[in-house]
Amino acid sequence: MELILLVFVTILIGSCMQRVSGMGVGLIGGPVLSIAIGPVEGIMVINALAAINAAMSTVTVRRDVDWGKFALIGSVMVLGAVPGTWLIHVMSPAVLQVVVGALLLIALGVTSFGKRFIPAVSGRLPAAVSGVIGGFSNTLAGVAGPVITVYAQASRWDQRTFAATLQPLFIVSGLVSFAIKYFTGAGDISSEPWGIWPAAVVAMVIGIAVGMVFSRRIDREKARMLAVSMAALGGVTVLVRGILSLM
Repeated sequence: MELILLVFVTILIGSCMQRVSGMGVGLIGGPVLSIAIGPVEGIMVINALAAINAAMSTVTVRRDVDWGKFALIGSVMVLGAVPGTWLIHVMSPAVLQVVVGALLLIALGVTSFGKRFIPAVSGRLPAAVSGVIGGFSNTLAGVAGPVITVYAQASRWDQRTFAATLQPLFIVSGLVSFAIKYFTGAGDISSEPWGIWPAAVVAMVIGIAVGMVFSRRIDREKARMLAVSMAALGGVTVLVRGILSLM
């Protein structure tokens, strides 16, 4: 029951943040469930829930989606998910926690503090590279958004269409990452309590509805920074826990 309640609260906050700023479920849920369930199964649950939440969010922002960029970035995510799954097979849980925490903190650090150092880019190659790296980080840590944010900042992608386009990209990244880990036997979530799924869906519906109201009243950048701060705290916790396990 405690895990079901934890999933409900985490997804409620994450889905609300995601509707306001474009990111949230993976950022907040990845670190929390990595600790509560484990670095492999916890991220698998987040992969699945992030895809479901993104599908709901896509319906509300579909008019602002840049479908051309979605097709380019989304089509190559599997190229990053494959090596990410291989690492899961060869790493111990403690090392994986260190990698998950470090990846999250690096991605958040670059997007939060490295904006001024990111050179301007254009063309299809940088977009494709962001898709490959996003697929890799999503498979390991449950977060693709910060990686794609780096490309968005470098390409001067309009924030409104970027945040909207992230939603169908999260559908692809979540499904690809989950499917590869499931069919290669990298993780198994069949033993997790079934109640986490309906609890998460209810939390998404409430979170998205609240987020739609907040999105008209709260500055997107402030909401994004709040989500990033919460994710950073979670990332530090996962990293420290992994390091302590190695000692």
